Amino acid sequence: MQTRLNPLARIRGTSVFPMLLFIGAVSTLVVTPLRPLAASDGEAKYVELPIDEYDRDHWSFQPLEKVDVPVHADSQWGNNAIDDFVLSVLHRRDLRPQPEASATTLIRRLSFDLTGLPPTPEEIHDFVNDAHPAAYDRLVDRLLESPRYGERWAQHWLDLARFAETDGFEHDKLRPKAWTYRDWVIKALNDDLPYDEFIRRQIAGDEMYPGDQSAATATRFCLSGPDMPDINLSDERLHTVLNEMASTVGEVILGLQVGCAQCHDHKYDAVSQADFYRLRAVFEPAVQLKKNRSLSMLQESFPYKQASHLMLRGDFRSPGPKIQPGVIRVVSSKTNRYSPAPSETSSGLRTALANWLVSPENPLTARVMVNRVWQHHFGVGIVKTPSEFGVMGADPSHAELLDWLSLEFIQQGWSLKSLHRLIVSSAAYRQRSRLSSDASLVQKDKWQTALKSDPDARLLSRYPRWRLEGEAIRDAILVASGQVNFKPGGPGVRPPLPKELVGTLLKNQWNVTKDSAEHNRRSIYVFARRNLRYPIFEVFDRPSANASCSARGASTTAPQSLHLLNSQFSLRMSKLMADAIMQGSSAREHQIEEVFRRTLGRSPSAAEHQDVVEFLGNASSDDESESSLRDRLSHLCLSLINCSEFVVVD
Repeated sequence: MQTRLNPLARIRGTSVFPMLLFIGAVSTLVVTPLRPLAASDGEAKYVELPIDEYDRDHWSFQPLEKVDVPVHADSQWGNNAIDDFVLSVLHRRDLRPQPEASATTLIRRLSFDLTGLPPTPEEIHDFVNDAHPAAYDRLVDRLLESPRYGERWAQHWLDLARFAETDGFEHDKLRPKAWTYRDWVIKALNDDLPYDEFIRRQIAGDEMYPGDQSAATATRFCLSGPDMPDINLSDERLHTVLNEMASTVGEVILGLQVGCAQCHDHKYDAVSQADFYRLRAVFEPAVQLKKNRSLSMLQESFPYKQASHLMLRGDFRSPGPKIQPGVIRVVSSKTNRYSPAPSETSSGLRTALANWLVSPENPLTARVMVNRVWQHHFGVGIVKTPSEFGVMGADPSHAELLDWLSLEFIQQGWSLKSLHRLIVSSAAYRQRSRLSSDASLVQKDKWQTALKSDPDARLLSRYPRWRLEGEAIRDAILVASGQVNFKPGGPGVRPPLPKELVGTLLKNQWNVTKDSAEHNRRSIYVFARRNLRYPIFEVFDRPSANASCSARGASTTAPQSLHLLNSQFSLRMSKLMADAIMQGSSAREHQIEEVFRRTLGRSPSAAEHQDVVEFLGNASSDDESESSLRDRLSHLCLSLINCSEFVVVD
């Protein structure tokens, strides 16, 4: 007999035994019998629990509904509705926001956030000296229109898409055209392709736009995961690929860990094993694997006559009941049902799924993406578990704000650039991240209160500082040294690697790109090998491409500082930076100023200036060799790219 446990237990599944719930000093056994939904005779038995209202009462499954913006009659702080919601939460905690950050801080913050690059000294000068009331808004627009924006934000999506240009596993063979998906994502973001269409094309581009190569390329999202093309059991390979694909779609787009239901009903969320295999069945006709051939794009086999099955205990050798393609029941509603419309050339299964995923009535898709964008602007999402919106995920820090933003996102045509613009224009985003040196005693007291009540800045009592990713650090060094190559697109480039690292690879797995100018391309274009992360990316927590990554770690380890201080890349870029500065001017004061402006985006303080003068020496060029001065200047460049201020955004 199947049983439903007390709702307080929050546990589901067909293999769960009744449990004792202790309430106070009283022990109570609560068991509610359910009528089983059994498989047909002759098939292995499987029982699927029905979905009830209790299953749908979790906050993330509730429909998106209009939210009233809080009104604060006593406050002059705020630029848009985001600030009203933030201020409402702060007031309940007796907290106050911080004043606006300096212009120098804001342009550096915005530039790294929207483009992944530092502002040039000239850009900083122009913005700091622009007194126009719309100067900040014009800066935001310029950065969003830059082709560098797509290159920056594509990396966030590629982390989710588990993108790499190789298969992984033992042989880690090349996927010759994998890079075309990376370029597709960059272009889609730069073009501000509406997010609903962005998702549709990655799920069903080939179905929706037959003959459109770009739309077909988008479906590489589904097959970007690791694979073992030379496996002997083709059925096992297909099973693994389909499971990984369905899990990723659920995790990335819906923010649900549906992959937990591969082997049994989800233990906490109302996602059954049958739900998982229904979702998987949507993709089965479009995955055509060939032995010793890498994964590519989805391509539907039509008509597809092979039956889909639930795999008992997740074992591909144990097919259970037949399964019809479908979606996650707990997310479906009367107004948003899965309804395939077959045509003469297609079953329409994936098109129906794509439309269901991005329907305004779907309560998850907009919430999940809005939360991901917020996460990358503030370091942590409104929901701090960005790919877990189920009952085991975190509750929102600003629940009403999340729903208001999600509805606004949909009403603005699913425009990601409009969402970015709204967030970065808020006063919450423009706050200081640290106490100013001239703060009053009252300000210092409020600061200490905020640190105690909001230690992680999740309530946004200040802007949360964050560290650059490895890709942004490398790009910032290239920009500071004047060596960056902004050539877009194409196959991944392979800069030189340390010999000891090359020795760990199989033959021809990292053939250095012959054109040395290509070595200084932006980090998004560095060859993404699944079994080897480029050294500076690895030490700064680039995730493995073997699974979707919703939030990178931010470790602090000795190899990070050792790499920035001792790697051939850092040493070479520091020398090139020193050469460029010396060619620009022979005046010592100008050289010192230029090093700071290139690396930290500001002038040195009086104390810093004195230290640098002592380090470089006061002797004139007649008293010392040019090579000696160049060596000292390059060491100054190296020192500044190794300081905390270079890799941390205020």
